[in-house]
Amino acid sequence: MARTIALIAHDRQKDQIVEFSLRHQPVLSRYRLIATGTTGQKIQAATDLIVERMESGPLGGDAQIAAEVVAGNVVAVIFLIDPLYAQPHEPDIQALLRICNVQNVPLASNLATASAVATSLANSVTAHLIFNPVSGKGNAEQDLKLIRELLEPHLHLEVHQTTPETDPKELAAQAIADKADIIIASGGDGTVSAVAGAIIGKEIPLGIIPRGTANAFAMALGITQQITPIRKACEIILAGKTRVIDAARCNDKPLILLAGVGFEAETIAQADREAKNRWGSLAYIVAGWQQLDQHQLFEAEITVNGKTQTCQAGAITVANAAPLTSILAQGKGEVIADDGLLDITIATAETKFQAVVSMLGMLEAALIGNNTELDNVVHIRSNKIAITANPPQKVVLDGEIIGTTPLEICSIPKGLTVFAPTTK
Repeated sequence: MARTIALIAHDRQKDQIVEFSLRHQPVLSRYRLIATGTTGQKIQAATDLIVERMESGPLGGDAQIAAEVVAGNVVAVIFLIDPLYAQPHEPDIQALLRICNVQNVPLASNLATASAVATSLANSVTAHLIFNPVSGKGNAEQDLKLIRELLEPHLHLEVHQTTPETDPKELAAQAIADKADIIIASGGDGTVSAVAGAIIGKEIPLGIIPRGTANAFAMALGITQQITPIRKACEIILAGKTRVIDAARCNDKPLILLAGVGFEAETIAQADREAKNRWGSLAYIVAGWQQLDQHQLFEAEITVNGKTQTCQAGAITVANAAPLTSILAQGKGEVIADDGLLDITIATAETKFQAVVSMLGMLEAALIGNNTELDNVVHIRSNKIAITANPPQKVVLDGEIIGTTPLEICSIPKGLTVFAPTTK
């Protein structure tokens, strides 16, 4: 649904609507503007605003605007009428007024009410929702309906749905160009990462409504709840409390969660969309267990803090943020999302038994905060890392396979503002 303001004026009021448009140009520029023919021409000639011109009033331009109101596209109508000398050929406000009343859309008929509407819009918050309809196993149509019901009474909500041809990053870039106050990503970690990548460093707060299979980033920030996750996520956004965290770039791609080399990437690769739709998060567990029988160690060359070391590894995880379920990121039992550093965990295991013991040890460290050194596990913190592997290894970035090594990752301290529960 487009956020649209309709502008109409009788002949003797056209200079006034141009003055109104000049005075309120900053707020009007945030909206799609439609106007009857001559009114739109005069506004566009006198301002920097882009106005979509309908037919002139006598030819049915007001009826075209009424159709936009009925379609749910219009947030306000400014119709400056001439109460004393309106001509017979000029649009009649009565039909449009009735439609606005039915659709509960404000209609201003003089400068005083028009200025009040403009002030209200200036003080309102505009949120752009980027919604991935194929994420997770739920009913996307019902999910979107619930999100609208929860958010639209409090925000001007612009909804964009991703498609195979429409990248979430492109939608986020357009939302930035449209001067969004808030950008909300609803989908899995891949969708959230793509949207976040577009707003890193922009100081536009990111809302997250998790609907994916793992929802690891939302879990890391305390957003995901087992019961009513959509409702809880919307409550967090409406509460307005934000947290500034780090972000990173991996081979020039945005990283908000983690990058995995080796075992984790192979596990993600095996857990295809069909398996995730059928089993949810269990698809990753099944794939990981199968991968333990197949996975082999590889030679890794790691450069950290200007020093290069070579080692045998089964998995390398570089985390910006990670929940407890991302076991391979828990080398020291805690991944800190706002310290300006990446948490690097290097794990090696000759047998399936060793691998299981190491992962259980990392999980224990995460659960109880135990920083005891673990056999077969090395943990490092740094703001930058470069990794090569022989043979080349698959790389998973925020839940999506992006190719193979080599890779370079660099932290972006305080790069992202997110709506999240208050930390302790």
